[in-house]
Amino acid sequence: MRYQEVLDYLYEKLPMFQRVGPPAFKKDLTNTLTLCTRLGDPHKKFKTIHIGGTNGKGSSSHMISAILQQAGYKTGLYTSPHLKDFTERIKINGISIPESFIADFVTRYKPLIEEVEPSFFEVTVVMAFDFFAREKVDFAVFEVGLGGRLDSTNVIVPEVSLITNISYDHQDMLGDTLEKIAGEKAGIIKPGIPVVIGSNQEEVIDVFQSKARETLSLIDIATDYYEVQRKAVTNNLISCSLFSIHCGITYEFTIGAGGLYQIKNLPGVIRVVDILIEKGVRISLEHIEQGLAGFQRLTGLRGRWQVLREKPMMIADVAHNEEGIREVLRQLMSLKARKYHFVLGFVKEKDLSRIMPLFPKQGRYYFCQATVPRAMPARQLL
Repeated sequence: MRYQEVLDYLYEKLPMFQRVGPPAFKKDLTNTLTLCTRLGDPHKKFKTIHIGGTNGKGSSSHMISAILQQAGYKTGLYTSPHLKDFTERIKINGISIPESFIADFVTRYKPLIEEVEPSFFEVTVVMAFDFFAREKVDFAVFEVGLGGRLDSTNVIVPEVSLITNISYDHQDMLGDTLEKIAGEKAGIIKPGIPVVIGSNQEEVIDVFQSKARETLSLIDIATDYYEVQRKAVTNNLISCSLFSIHCGITYEFTIGAGGLYQIKNLPGVIRVVDILIEKGVRISLEHIEQGLAGFQRLTGLRGRWQVLREKPMMIADVAHNEEGIREVLRQLMSLKARKYHFVLGFVKEKDLSRIMPLFPKQGRYYFCQATVPRAMPARQLL
């Protein structure tokens, strides 16, 4: 099978969350474990870092990957969903998986796929495991797809886990309170494996601490270690001062992105790197500085305050829940533009009661819908 034939097969044969929503979400890890076993457990052949949370987990994954790359490690990166092409999901040192590998993988394991009947996501996760194992990566950073406890990536036993934050999103599957959502996200906390919590959210911190006590896992709250004291955006780069509370040292970093919300990810990312260093991973301050400054270029991250053109200013951002959109709008409105144009589209199950009131009345709105069954009709959004 050729690459496009393989994609057509995967999209048509297997339920894909980005297309159909909740029906594609599997309630256990059986399929993933079965596929891994039949492929010789490729996920056990390299070291991993696991990143979950509501917002910031994609950016944090890319930052950590970039730092490891700068330190000289062959680094795999698995994220989802893709924006333009399937190959974006699986990368090594910023280079996307070859189309030929995808075609060969699906062709080779098609009988197994039809026997097990996994979801689209389950197949792509195991494909990443197989690719990283065959390419002999030193580390692989895995972003959780949805939730944590039942997510297909949760079969790995990482060096360290990171949970960025908890906000309202996917309440129809993860729960209608922050505590319930946190309970699902806390499912990535493994016995004896250290976990970093991005910030001390009063409503949910007890959930994580309780799970860590249950699994005998060291738990660190990143904002107990680091505090961002100064930040500014110049030429679509963020400069900031990060104060080490325990050491009394202030670090000056440049983050290679323009979205100010990225500074919320910084304490968690740096604390994860601290733990890796404590485990013997060779990472210097220079590697951290270079990785953060070039993380978009090094990893190919897109869709986070991505400036598509300067005149007129055109920005693309994938924020899709209350907290994420609030952060983007806060920075957008600070630009004090003469006129704002908003291009918006959502999925059917999105609760817009918390989201639409955030948008300003001044501005021109263009409502659209993706060409997937899950898309909310543009007229309904209007």
